[in-house]
Amino acid sequence: MTTITLPDGLPIENSKLIQVFDYQSTQEISKQEIILNQNTFSFLLDGTKEVFFDNSTLSIENSEFLIMKSGHCLMTEKLSEVKNYRSLLLFFSNKTLLNFIHKNNLAAKKSSEYKSVYSFKYDNFIRSFVKNLEDISKLSDPVKNKLLQLKLEEILVYLIEIYGTDFLFSLTINSDNTTQKFTQTIESNKLNKLTLKELAFLCNMSVSTFKREFEKHYAESPIKWFQNKRLEHANYLLHKELKTPSEMYFEVGYESLSSFIQAYKSKYGITPKQHQNN
Repeated sequence: MTTITLPDGLPIENSKLIQVFDYQSTQEISKQEIILNQNTFSFLLDGTKEVFFDNSTLSIENSEFLIMKSGHCLMTEKLSEVKNYRSLLLFFSNKTLLNFIHKNNLAAKKSSEYKSVYSFKYDNFIRSFVKNLEDISKLSDPVKNKLLQLKLEEILVYLIEIYGTDFLFSLTINSDNTTQKFTQTIESNKLNKLTLKELAFLCNMSVSTFKREFEKHYAESPIKWFQNKRLEHANYLLHKELKTPSEMYFEVGYESLSSFIQAYKSKYGITPKQHQNN
């Protein structure tokens, strides 16, 4: 599966600071490697979407929409009951975002926890906004460009009023600290069933570089480290949530119950069932 760059990979003019694209598909994708060259609203209309970023993972249905920071992510798209996937995408540059922040005299809160992706629920205002955006996407370029500037400011002002500015300043955070981004990616995805290739992509590294960096930071191989974390999580599920081995083995990354039991016994010296009964 090839990596897709957005919005560059779409049939639209890519030099614009703000642009809209009505994306529709009848093909499902699983953990597609995506490079976002611009920050992006994804107004989901049909189907479901799951995204993996360096420090956060979200899954939404068409009662929600996302705002995503530019950068690397993995994206899964599943079709609706009518076998369709549709998302209205609104792309906007960091320059546009910084101009908006300056124009409105906004200041970041130092204690905020920043993420690369946020989800919000639709309400009547948002649904009306999306309908307007659909209509605007069909207009001539000169008119479309003027209206998109106004619409972007409209949705940002509205979301700030309801949710505050954390999501906004998350989009402006500089990700040049490679070490911090690397450890964030590992820690936030330790229970997600991602391959080394997918993790390396989120870190913008080759697989070989990823393995070297991992062993430098964690003093053991990625495979062994992730296995230990998943088995520790399995131990938690056994004792705190009282799940049975057959209920959890796939959740903690094993394809069969027998392979899970074998790995668990190798780490803890007894089987999951024996451990639970102790």
